[in-house]
Amino acid sequence: MTKKRVLTGVTTTGIPHLGNYVGAIRPAIRAAQDDNVESFLFLADYHGIIKCHDPAMIHESTQAVAATWLSCGLDPERTTFYRQSDIPEIMELNWILTCITAKGLMNRAHAYKAAVQDNLNNGQEDQDHQIEMGLYSYPILMTADILMFKANEVPVGRDQIQHVEMARDIAGRFNHRFKEIFTLPEVKIDEQVELLVGLDGRKMSKSYGNTIPLWENDKKTQKSVNKIITNLKEPGEPKQPDESPLFEIYKAFATPSETAEFTHMLAEGLAWGEAKKLLAAKINAELAEPRERYAELTANPAKIEEILQAGAAKARKEARVLLDQAREAVGIRALG
Repeated sequence: MTKKRVLTGVTTTGIPHLGNYVGAIRPAIRAAQDDNVESFLFLADYHGIIKCHDPAMIHESTQAVAATWLSCGLDPERTTFYRQSDIPEIMELNWILTCITAKGLMNRAHAYKAAVQDNLNNGQEDQDHQIEMGLYSYPILMTADILMFKANEVPVGRDQIQHVEMARDIAGRFNHRFKEIFTLPEVKIDEQVELLVGLDGRKMSKSYGNTIPLWENDKKTQKSVNKIITNLKEPGEPKQPDESPLFEIYKAFATPSETAEFTHMLAEGLAWGEAKKLLAAKINAELAEPRERYAELTANPAKIEEILQAGAAKARKEARVLLDQAREAVGIRALG
């Protein structure tokens, strides 16, 4: 039986928070534990420099993201775990794909359209004012990440679905124009977990300043949870799940029966303060062991580097084969 390939990655632009864990890291690691799955997991550091121009942050984040995945249960012996920048074949494939990608497809990318709209809203005559090519064309680099390893499924948050669809479009165009060498990927969404909301009810994001850190101690986690917005209902007053982001975050860490019980407790008048204690306890219980492993790994960065280099060596063997096929297909080959 052929194993299903699952690939995902995390950009190296900050220290991972709860939204990264729930939306990408946890489902990817769960998928990697399936005997019928062949998993490719990577640190997207070249994606990181699109928006982050702080070299120290890129470096620090690379270590933090690697330690996070390893601490959360990634087994580098049964998966291919690598740093994007250690696979130069990805960048060469990125250029080949750039040459066949329709500009109109990139014009429709959500991030680019949002940046253009910001310029228009601010009265800029040039709608592309200060928009760099990294932002504009990064869906092509993401496509190269995916196609390089013939991924069947890509676990992503709902805000990233468009990029996987673009990867399918680009792969299909190449296969039709040259030779059928690329696998068309499918989106993989954990239907039990929506995009995790932050303290203020918006998407949990560093740019909004509404995140809950992963690697703080129990007491600091409780302080972060205490900042979740609620209404002014007093203890004893019935409360509904949609009255605070607290419920959606709780649901991401609870079983269906626990979620149902929590809903019942709110309806019976559970105080917001008590609800926040229950949520913090839920988070801390799940992360207790990973936090110990994270502390050990970050104290020994050479160990992390050793694991990444081993993963890169494994990945490059396969990447070279596919890149040679792509080069041959477009006419880049030896003379004679």
